Amino acid sequence: MTTSRIRIFLCGATAAVAGLMLTWNTTVGNIMYLIVYATLCAFAWLAVRSVPPGPDRRPWLLAAVTQTLWLTGDVIELVYFYLSSVPPVGLADAFWLAGYPLLAVALTMMARRRAPGRLRGAVLDGLTLTVAAALASWQYLIMPYLGSGLSLAETIVPPLYPVADVVLLAAILFIALSPGDRGVPTRLLLGAVVLYLTIDIAYNVLPLFLDYAVVARIGPLIMLGNAMITATCLHERRAELTSPGQRVGMLHPARVLFLGLALLTTPALSLFQDHAVAGMVATVLSTAFVLTRFSLAVREQERTQAQLAYQARHDPLTGLANRAALTDELERRDGPVAVLYLDLDGFKEVNDTYGHDAGDLVLATVAERLSSAVRATDLVVRLGGDEFVLFCPNLPEAEAIRLAERVLGDVARPVPFHGETLDIGVSVGIAAYGPDAGHDVLRNADMAMYEAKKQGRGRWVMAGS
Repeated sequence: MTTSRIRIFLCGATAAVAGLMLTWNTTVGNIMYLIVYATLCAFAWLAVRSVPPGPDRRPWLLAAVTQTLWLTGDVIELVYFYLSSVPPVGLADAFWLAGYPLLAVALTMMARRRAPGRLRGAVLDGLTLTVAAALASWQYLIMPYLGSGLSLAETIVPPLYPVADVVLLAAILFIALSPGDRGVPTRLLLGAVVLYLTIDIAYNVLPLFLDYAVVARIGPLIMLGNAMITATCLHERRAELTSPGQRVGMLHPARVLFLGLALLTTPALSLFQDHAVAGMVATVLSTAFVLTRFSLAVREQERTQAQLAYQARHDPLTGLANRAALTDELERRDGPVAVLYLDLDGFKEVNDTYGHDAGDLVLATVAERLSSAVRATDLVVRLGGDEFVLFCPNLPEAEAIRLAERVLGDVARPVPFHGETLDIGVSVGIAAYGPDAGHDVLRNADMAMYEAKKQGRGRWVMAGS
C-alpha cells in the first residue's frame, strides 16, 4: 500500500476504536469489539500473505500470531463475563502474556536484519535504558503485588505484565537505536509499540486517580496499535525493517541525554526505596553496559582512524603505497637508494579495446608482480594512472639494473582476461645515488623513463648515462 492508502486504513481503524471506547462494556459494544478485533486480525494475516515466503516474513508472522493470541484472551474473558464472572487471574492471562515475547522476538529479528553486524551499540544502549525501566517497574509495579497478601496466582501473574513490558521495551529499543532508514514503516512500528507500553502503564497508574470503569475504556486502544503494525506490514516500503539499511548510525544528543538519565535512575530511586540489592544489581548492570559501550566506541574510533591513515597512504585499487608515502620515504632517507620509475607500455590500448575492467585487472596484476620482484625492505608505489615507482634503499647500481631487467620480463607476461590475453610492457628509468645525493632522484628517474620510451619502449635507461 502507498502512504495515502495507509492513512485511510488507519483513519478507519481510529474511528472504529473511538466508537468502541464510547460503547465500552455494553452488549452492542462488546459485539462490535469482537467484530472489529477479528477484522483487524484478518487484515494482519492478509498482510503476512503479501510478504514473500522467507526470513522477511517471519517477524510479521509472529506479529500476526501475537494479535490473534490477544484476541483469544479477550474472547475468553467475554465468555467468563457472560456465563459466570471474570476471575482476577485466569486462562485469558496466559494468552495475553504469551503475545509479548513473540512480539519481542519479531522486533529483535527485524533489528538484526536491518543492522547486521552493527547492532552492538544499539543493544548496549537499549539494555542500559531497559535496566532503568526494569528498576522502576520493580519498585512501583512489582513490589506492591509481592507484599499484597493475595493468592499465589494473584501475586505472581499481575507482575508478569510489567516484566513483559520491559522485554518489549528492550526489543523496540534495539530497532529505535540501531542504524537504518527511518521511513514511515519504522515510525509506525515504533508508534505501535509505544502505544502498547503506554496503555499497560496507564492500566497500572490511572486507577490510583480514576475509577477503574473509566480506565477500562482505554482497552480498545490496543487495536489501534495492532492496526499500526498491520499498516506497517502492508506499506510498500516495509523492507526497510527487514533489510540492511544505508543510513549510518549517529550518536544523537537526545540519545546521550536518555542514557544519562538512565544512569541517574538507580541513585534517584535509592532515595525512595529500601531494596538495596535491586539497586546494586541495576547499578552493576548499567555500569557494565556503559563501559562495554565505551570500549566498543573507542575501538571503533581507533579502527576508523587506522583505516583513514591507511587510505591516506595507499592506492585503493592496488593496495600499494601512494605518492604521499613515497614523499615521506624520500624525505626520511639517509643512505644510498635506487629509484626505478615505471610506465606501462600499451596500457591505453588495453583500456580502449577491452574497457576499464581490463585496465584495472592489468594494474592489479602488475602491482602483484612488482611486489613479488622486490625485497621486503623495498617500497612499491603507484603514483597514479599507469605509473609505478620502486624505492629501494641500499640497492647498488648493478643490482638496480638486474631488478629492472627482471621487472621487464615479469610485467611483459600476458594477463588473461575473459578468454583473451592482454599484452603490455613497461619502460623503466633508473636513478641510483649515494647518501649525499640531492632530492632530485625521483625527477631524474622520471626523465630516464621518458628516454627509455623514446628509444623504443620495453627497456630501461640509467639516469645520467
